[in-house]
Amino acid sequence: MNTAAIHHQPESEFAYLYTLDKMHIRLKTGREDVKHVSLINGDPYQLDHHEWFNQTIPMEKYLSTTTHDYWIVETSALHRRLSYAFKIEGMDGSILFYGDHGFFPYQEATLKTANNYFKLPYFHEADRFKAPQWVKETIWYQIFPERFANGDLNNDPQGTLPWDSSVSPSRDDFFGGDLQGVLDHLDHFVDLGINGLYFCPIFQASSNHKYDTIDYFEIDSAFGNKKLFKTLVEECHKRGIRVMLDAVFNHMGDFSPQWQDVIKNGEDSPYAQWFHIHKFPVTYTPTADFEFSDDITYDTFAFTPHMPKLNTANKDVQDYLLKIARYWIEEFDIDAWRLDVANEVDHRFWRKFHDVCTEAKEDIYILGEIWHSSQRWLQGDEFHAVMNYAFTDAILSYFVYQTISLSKLVSELNHQLMLYREQTNQIMFNVLDSHDTPRLLTIAQHNKDLMKQVMAFTYLQKGVPCLYYGDEYAMDGGADPDCRKCMVWEPEQQDQEMYSFVKHLIAFRKEHQTLLSEGKLRWLEVDEQTGTIDFAYEYEGTRLRSIFNTGEQPVYVKKADILFYNRTQRLDQDTIELAPFGFASSLEIIERTDKNGTHQNKRSLVAGNSGLSGLSS
Repeated sequence: MNTAAIHHQPESEFAYLYTLDKMHIRLKTGREDVKHVSLINGDPYQLDHHEWFNQTIPMEKYLSTTTHDYWIVETSALHRRLSYAFKIEGMDGSILFYGDHGFFPYQEATLKTANNYFKLPYFHEADRFKAPQWVKETIWYQIFPERFANGDLNNDPQGTLPWDSSVSPSRDDFFGGDLQGVLDHLDHFVDLGINGLYFCPIFQASSNHKYDTIDYFEIDSAFGNKKLFKTLVEECHKRGIRVMLDAVFNHMGDFSPQWQDVIKNGEDSPYAQWFHIHKFPVTYTPTADFEFSDDITYDTFAFTPHMPKLNTANKDVQDYLLKIARYWIEEFDIDAWRLDVANEVDHRFWRKFHDVCTEAKEDIYILGEIWHSSQRWLQGDEFHAVMNYAFTDAILSYFVYQTISLSKLVSELNHQLMLYREQTNQIMFNVLDSHDTPRLLTIAQHNKDLMKQVMAFTYLQKGVPCLYYGDEYAMDGGADPDCRKCMVWEPEQQDQEMYSFVKHLIAFRKEHQTLLSEGKLRWLEVDEQTGTIDFAYEYEGTRLRSIFNTGEQPVYVKKADILFYNRTQRLDQDTIELAPFGFASSLEIIERTDKNGTHQNKRSLVAGNSGLSGLSS
């Protein structure tokens, strides 16, 4: 047995409260190195009296990566405190005890020693990671406000260009998009099935993207005003649509009054300690690239001299930013904050931010922009989720870029799921494209069937999907700023077939949300040769099963009732063909044993509010 590959960490993603009285425990072992794992657990004060170590609970071998297997179990405790350890049987027949002090022979002396066990001293509800229930049920839609719709020509900035979705914008172009334009198109979201709007920054700023904030307490004048925004939030809420704003707390814009005071007064400015300044006066040498300089005398976002970095360890900065966080929740009833460049802000500040926001609104959703592994931010006292780029990058790397193998895709998805608590996975923010990336259709080389396949695969995973504005009409666009084209409102330019697909995909996701959020992931078949991916989510005796053909030849499968599909046709009563880029999903009852020990047969269920029951070529 390779004991060096075995790992467990108390009070982490390996051991945590899932509900008020249910604890999830995980163990990592070497791939195909361990035959059985059982949990030994009981009350720490009853070890001598009850000898609960004589009874064990089998753990389930759940997900695997190329190097490790993960074992899981759910348990509870009558008195809300727990001592626990693991009984591990290797493929070589050896049996070990694994606890807080490592490995021991599995014998009575070891089992009777209280200090050998891991501990959860008490089930504190205050420490439990709480995922807002409404987020699990949400399909997000990201809006880049300057490019979504121009509803009010009177607030257009000077030099605003005519609205044209075919134009590739330059970095400094304005087209007049505003909040009135969003308000005018609320029926579009309702028809599509969207119930969450994520706005890129809407506060006063000089750029079209608004990540260079001037005033966090004002709506940008080119977008509207507070009265209009309040109306927009109210109208969204009437339609069951939640609203998330983008907070840029890592840096400010260089036209902000605070930074302008630093420029004017140097180290005598009352705001001199608001920033990370290395030398006064603050200077930089402009280059041909407006957003770059290599001799800046102060810290910035990247090397952009126009975005000086805030010192969030400073008490005055903290008070200012926390006042902003509370203001937009209490005054305008927003439902979520998305935090820009969240990984470059200190953890102490984010913990204070979390407390302020949850005090103002108990079920607020706090989302961090982090592109890498994020356990430190997802312990329950900072963020609820991050933009799940690491997860969706694996999907794009396999389906679109073809830079990893199918087995690597599965390994990476499993790895990402095991980095976080289950309730965290349920509300991770799954994006395939955004204002920071090329559009999905463009990286798919305008293959719309591939785009549909990637979207369907992503919408059938844990986490909550986000649709970038215009993808429902198959908009294209390269890297920033090309991914920020004007929304395609010209009817002759809209891809209505793609719109219909996205609408049905959203309906299918929402219909089966509980199963996808709460269910266990099963990889039923992963075939490198044919490119077949057959997986399911199982919950309370029901299985949502999906088969994807990522190969170059048709794949033939035995299925009865298909609820959602593309590039699929029935050959006979029992056989369907999945063409390349095809996929099909069905709902099934899981085979299980009844009270008499008789196996019940698995059968397909016909359910279907998705509007896509039946098959066609």
